[in-house]
Amino acid sequence: MTPGWPAHTIFIVKILVVLAHPNQGSFNHAIAERAVKTLNKNEHEVIFHDLYAEGFNPDLPYDEILENEKIPGEIKNYCSKLAEADGIIIVHPNWWGQPPAILKGYVDRIFRTNVAYKFEEGDSGEGIPIGLLKARAALVFNTSNTACNREMEAFGDPLETLWRNCIFDLCGVKTFYRSAFGVIVTSTAEQRRAWLDEVQDTVNRYFPSS
Repeated sequence: MTPGWPAHTIFIVKILVVLAHPNQGSFNHAIAERAVKTLNKNEHEVIFHDLYAEGFNPDLPYDEILENEKIPGEIKNYCSKLAEADGIIIVHPNWWGQPPAILKGYVDRIFRTNVAYKFEEGDSGEGIPIGLLKARAALVFNTSNTACNREMEAFGDPLETLWRNCIFDLCGVKTFYRSAFGVIVTSTAEQRRAWLDEVQDTVNRYFPSS
């Protein structure tokens, strides 16, 4: 382990980065670009999905819910990339206390049974799932136009609960970190530079060079 790094630091080689924002010039894209650049500098293999640019279809057909039904090839590819990842980074805006619909659909279709989790033999689905993801750590970077103190006081930070507890912990990823940047609409260039430096420092902390 590199001297000075905290004990929970994970040395990882294959990192999945998932971006969900429709504006190519958005600060979300700048965050993803800085994260990917940092991972490349640290000599990790990066799997990058820009869901809007790729035209990802978030609609979950009923047939895909059934475990034994045929899954489309492109969805199998997304599932394989998730299953292969040693670490995960998610970048998205806070829309109504939730991820954009395209990212929610990505979770619905890709974080599926026997990819992200499974049930004990004989469990018809009422029990507690067993996490299957091999990723040792997950980072989530959010942007928002709601001040952080109001987000906590008025809404209770639903994105923290969603990503940490409902998704990653359930799927077996126990090391989790999330940063929320805002207010974006009134931020200065200096603030945005500082936030990007924070992204870089966070990626370096959890996914340092081996």
